[in-house]
Amino acid sequence: MNEIVDAVNGIIWSSALIYLCLGVGLYFSIRTRFAQVRHFFGMIRLMLDGKSSAQGVSSFQALAMSLSGRVGTGNIAGVATAITFGGPGAVFWMWVMAFLGASTAFVESTLAQIYKEEVDGQYRGGPAYYIEKGLGTKWYAWIFALATILACGVLMPGVQSNSIAAGMTNSFGIDPAVTGAVLVILLGLIIFGGVKRIAKFAEIVVPFMALGYILVACVIVALNVGKLPEVMSLILRSAFGLESAFGAVLGLAIQWGVKRGVYSNEAGQGTGPHPSAAAEVSHPAKQGLVQAFSIYVDTLFVCSATAFMILITGAYNVVGPAKEALHTGLAGVEAGPGFTQHAVESVLPGFGAAFVAIALFFFAFTTIVAYYYIAETNVAYINRKIHRPWMVFLLKIAILAATLYGCVRTATLAWALGDIGVGLMAWLNIVAIVILQKPALKALRDYEAQKRQGLDPNFVPGPLGIDNAVFWEQRAAGVKQRRPGDDQDGGEPAVSPVIAAPRSAE
Repeated sequence: MNEIVDAVNGIIWSSALIYLCLGVGLYFSIRTRFAQVRHFFGMIRLMLDGKSSAQGVSSFQALAMSLSGRVGTGNIAGVATAITFGGPGAVFWMWVMAFLGASTAFVESTLAQIYKEEVDGQYRGGPAYYIEKGLGTKWYAWIFALATILACGVLMPGVQSNSIAAGMTNSFGIDPAVTGAVLVILLGLIIFGGVKRIAKFAEIVVPFMALGYILVACVIVALNVGKLPEVMSLILRSAFGLESAFGAVLGLAIQWGVKRGVYSNEAGQGTGPHPSAAAEVSHPAKQGLVQAFSIYVDTLFVCSATAFMILITGAYNVVGPAKEALHTGLAGVEAGPGFTQHAVESVLPGFGAAFVAIALFFFAFTTIVAYYYIAETNVAYINRKIHRPWMVFLLKIAILAATLYGCVRTATLAWALGDIGVGLMAWLNIVAIVILQKPALKALRDYEAQKRQGLDPNFVPGPLGIDNAVFWEQRAAGVKQRRPGDDQDGGEPAVSPVIAAPRSAE
């Protein structure tokens, strides 16, 4: 089984996907004129703007839902794995992936908003929806939907539950089967409650767990601040092959940094667009910018917190391509949450290991909940024409079974299966958004043009040359199509011709 899974991973996660993720992120950064930098403070404001409706959630709730999927075991165990197989330099390439990936996240999330639908009284959207409407290829949309149901419903939940079980065993001696049973009960209570309960749950839990974790990391860094300059130097030297001890893993630093970066922040993977489409906003670019900010929170804050704790305390191992030991800081400890637990415990004895186990529980558990929502959204896409309630019930049973199974299987197999799910979705989604980029870029220009006029941007797709955005066309149908500044010269980007309130009136 392990050999088969490793062979499939070798095909999916070839160098082509690694450099595709980096190249697409750089390309979109240039095309958006580095919107992830220019609109940084606007992202924060937009994150707190807006309210939920009967059909959709607020921008902050959508952000929390996407962060609940992004901030998971990849931020704790994934960082440790990247350092083990790619050396400290892998952290630098995770940062690069986050910076460039923010533009990718903007494009895919904006597309999700443009082509979203109202299904059974709730906003639904994501790659399957924008592939069908934007590209006009329903077969491709179905392939993505089925791949996502498989990845998020079966392959990826086990990674999260496996790390939870490992953390609970390391800290409290709890049997993995017991942990699995508890997870299944708690998960069942959430997923049988519907999308609104998922949004409320994420809105409450995600901010507190992330802030608490970052706070502990800051305490550990502050207590070892004298080592911070050397750690930063080590990361940079290792990233570019200037650290002789880790020269054997130079190429692997890029591979594992990007691989674990994508697994953690999910930029380009196609998961973030699902909660993005559920947001109640007046313009698609608003939620695109909010989701771009979520990449920063995930990787630059949470992943960096883990990396600094591990590297400052020396609680890590590095192995070469032939599994030879290049650095041994924790003999006999498998790459995963144990690294972070040892790091925190060494500075805060009697508290650290248990704190990491609890943090990991919330990180990973909310990620499993987000996986269910994403898989359910794709089931809803398949069920648009023919209602098949048994598919939703089957999905719930499948994700509960995968969660339980993940607790008792080996960490190596769990991560390998999860990587297949991530890579499969990334290939399908990145190809789609590269082909379908123009509507997102038009939406960004429209948003910026309205902002320059002091307006609260509203979106009408027709005048922008965006077709099949049925939801927005219907919303705009009853709005008087006139607004100061409509008559522009040919050099100014076209903007949506609707009445928009000045920002001062918000």
